[in-house]
Amino acid sequence: MNDTNHSPKGRTLPRHIAIIMDGNGRWAKQRGLNRVFGHKEGANAVRRIVEECGKTGIPYLTLYAFSTENWNRPQTEVNALMTLLSQAIRSEAENLHKSHVRLNAIGDLSALPEQCQKDLSEAIELLKENDGLTLTLALSYSGRSELTHCMREIARQAAAHEIDAEQIDDDTIRQHLYTSDMPDPDIIIRTGGEVRISNFLLWQCAYSELFFSPVLWPEFTAENLREIIAQYMNRERRFGKISEQL
Repeated sequence: MNDTNHSPKGRTLPRHIAIIMDGNGRWAKQRGLNRVFGHKEGANAVRRIVEECGKTGIPYLTLYAFSTENWNRPQTEVNALMTLLSQAIRSEAENLHKSHVRLNAIGDLSALPEQCQKDLSEAIELLKENDGLTLTLALSYSGRSELTHCMREIARQAAAHEIDAEQIDDDTIRQHLYTSDMPDPDIIIRTGGEVRISNFLLWQCAYSELFFSPVLWPEFTAENLREIIAQYMNRERRFGKISEQL
């Protein structure tokens, strides 16, 4: 990170921003539209924020696109969301490539429809050598399920004597998370006015700075993001220490 990315207090830009994109349905309802139109408009907000993170020099952006709980929504809405997901991946892949974005996905991807899996896999393959922003989509994702998967893997390795149970520590757990190849999020943003984490990156958010925006996701702008980053850069992150130790 170069010196231009420091705040007046000497703090650097966040390395990893994670966003709970909430408010698509309410945005549509306020306009008398079907919820699907809100999700379509939400895709435009994704494009804006990806572009802004790339311009700003944020290395990692993770978007909570579809939770395991979202499978319980009306089937017509789920089907529409999966269709929109495939369309967005196909239509944006070349633009992401030109912007040097690398694509990643976390969650129970096997639960996605075959076409979504195919489109996602092809886009990830196309973008895998890029060295700009790493964009991660959390799809069919659950923080609790991620931790359960992590514990099962560690238990299996311990039973096979590949891991000494007495030596299991934070790093062991981190290495078995879906996000093992990226830093924990410095910032977690939730749009739409709700104030909760909703089963998102439960282990990783231990020291994240939390921001809850009243702005519905389809209306969330680059300026909204810049304001949050500015607030973040003026916060003191002590990680259990006192100010004088920093």
